[in-house]
Amino acid sequence: MHPPISPKRGPHRLAGWVLALLLTLGTAWLAPAPAMAAMDVAKQVLIGADFHDQDLRGATFNLTNLRDATFAGSDLQGASLFGAKLQDADLSNTNLREATLDSAIFDGTNLTNAVLEDAFAFNTKFTNVVIEGADFTNVPLRGDALKTLCGVASGTNPVTGRDTRSSLGCS
Repeated sequence: MHPPISPKRGPHRLAGWVLALLLTLGTAWLAPAPAMAAMDVAKQVLIGADFHDQDLRGATFNLTNLRDATFAGSDLQGASLFGAKLQDADLSNTNLREATLDSAIFDGTNLTNAVLEDAFAFNTKFTNVVIEGADFTNVPLRGDALKTLCGVASGTNPVTGRDTRSSLGCS
């Protein structure tokens, strides 16, 4: 014969555990998602890579070969492209605010409507770039780079409303 079911050991206790489990599982979706670590593809060869319309905030592309890569429409805020090779890359409509672009090579690069506000680009090489509508507000540039960019600067950035020539401080 089985002992009588007591409130401490019987179906009531089991029901309590089941209820607690259901409440835990039911509220799990309310918990914030774990933070994603920023992508790090430093020193890689990513020729022709497609990164368009992606959230790449804080990503690291240091010394990476990104020739012919596309970042069109991507968010690269705070990303590091130190020494990256961006020949013929498409960075149109990208957010490059606070990005590190120092020592990067922009040759034939499309920066149409890009926002580079507060980016660091002092030793960056700019040749044959398209910068129509780009915003260079507060971007430190060497004199030769500034002269090159002012020679091709035109347009107004659709996001910030700033004139490209004015954002560069062109005379």
